[in-house]
Amino acid sequence: MTRWARFAALYAFLGVIASVVAAVWRTGPAWVHPEPWLSLTTASSHSYSLALGLAVGGLVVMMTRVFVTRFLWARRLHSELRPLASGLSSVGIVALALLSALGEELLFRGLLAPWLGLVPQALLFGLAHQIRGPSRWVWIAWASLIGLALGAIFQLSGSLLGPIAAHALINGLNLAYLKAHDPEPRPRALGGLLGQRS
Repeated sequence: MTRWARFAALYAFLGVIASVVAAVWRTGPAWVHPEPWLSLTTASSHSYSLALGLAVGGLVVMMTRVFVTRFLWARRLHSELRPLASGLSSVGIVALALLSALGEELLFRGLLAPWLGLVPQALLFGLAHQIRGPSRWVWIAWASLIGLALGAIFQLSGSLLGPIAAHALINGLNLAYLKAHDPEPRPRALGGLLGQRS
């Protein structure tokens, strides 16, 4: 079993556990908030959530590219995260994006947000995104902000569809970007006459 397949299986397991605990503890599904801020029909709740999720996901993906281009801290974070994506195939990227979105959203938003509240679940989500290296706290802060935004979509609309879509979009496109884009390319050896030593 490849490394990404183990992670994908772990995310799927998290999603199943969170769904079962929410159904037993809350007597309701994890993908529906028990006390949403807006009172919407089921169809409107899912549609509104999905629209917000796709908008937030698209914005985060665009911001990632702008930040990596303009800010040193973002380039450092990108460089530290890049090895995680370097060995992934396209299938691995899609599988991880979908299953991490399902597993983490069912756990942090679906199960923990109604129980702990919007801010605590976002902080726990951030702390769960630990990496080694000097960019650790930047990554935790960034993940916490994303967790806050995704939690707000869930709390507002009452549907987990938008946070799942946003999370999958962010993870899929940013994993592909991590794999394909080196923010600090190595200088190439000069060829031809310029590459010859005298």
